Amino acid sequence: MKNVTPPQYQIPAHLGRFAVPSVVAALALWFSLTCFKVVPTNSNGVLTRFGRFVEIVKPGLRFKLPLGIDVIALVPVEQQLTLDFGFNTPGATHANQHPDDAEAERNIVTGDLNMALIEWIVQYRIDDPKQFKFHVFEPEWTLRDAGEAVMREVVGDRTIDEVLTIGRQEIEAESLARLQALVTRYGLGITVKQVQLQNVHPPKAVQASFSEVNQAQQEKQQAINLANGEYNKVVPRARGEALRKVSAAEGYAAKRVNEAKGDAGRFNATLAEYLKSPDVTRQRLYLETMQEVLPQLSRKIVLDEKAGQIFPLLQLDQKSK
Repeated sequence: MKNVTPPQYQIPAHLGRFAVPSVVAALALWFSLTCFKVVPTNSNGVLTRFGRFVEIVKPGLRFKLPLGIDVIALVPVEQQLTLDFGFNTPGATHANQHPDDAEAERNIVTGDLNMALIEWIVQYRIDDPKQFKFHVFEPEWTLRDAGEAVMREVVGDRTIDEVLTIGRQEIEAESLARLQALVTRYGLGITVKQVQLQNVHPPKAVQASFSEVNQAQQEKQQAINLANGEYNKVVPRARGEALRKVSAAEGYAAKRVNEAKGDAGRFNATLAEYLKSPDVTRQRLYLETMQEVLPQLSRKIVLDEKAGQIFPLLQLDQKSK
């Protein structure tokens, strides 16, 4: 059997002339591309050299040493970030936003040893990129653990009724203050902007009973409000009516007193005139009285005291004109 020598392939001469320059050009292109980094407008860059911090890089096209010597890590300092607690937001792009076990995270024991299902969010911003990157390992997971611990502590100081009804705003405010204090103490480089409760429910096994209790409380409050409204409507009206009657009585009393004083003054004046001239005063009083009485009569017949048999001459059945 003969030994067969495999054929030898050689690069054509016209291709060999371009191979080395092409490799050199590719290396130069790759080298130049690794020398620049684009920092978005909503972020700052943390520049490290061989893993050691160098400086904070502002937005724009920035130069760095290639081949992994310099690394620019982007930190979204102008963006408000959110962590979900007890639930998952569909379509969220934040890697640390969702909890690993939402069901366990939302179950919180209250101060009266009841269970509440609480969902909440924490909104925050990164204000110190260097501290955020180098002071604590995985600062956002540390923030998540701190947020859960604070919420369990705050809810554990309150009853189930406070958590479900009137205590929501107090829980949010106290949780925000405590969480910011922890973040500052740990040096996360983060400012907590808001802690907001989303859904607060009793456990599913007793939700129907709690709903009935809440409905009864709402009906009770509605009845109280209706009674207060009726009270506020009736009582002022009665007070106004009482004041009106008192004012009318006072006015009537003043009128009667003034009339009595006027009648007494007129009587005294008439008496003084009568004492001076009794006949004249008596005649004047008689005429004044007739002047007042006669106009009120519908028909007047004046007879002479000497007249006789007057009836045949009078047409008494005629109506007065």
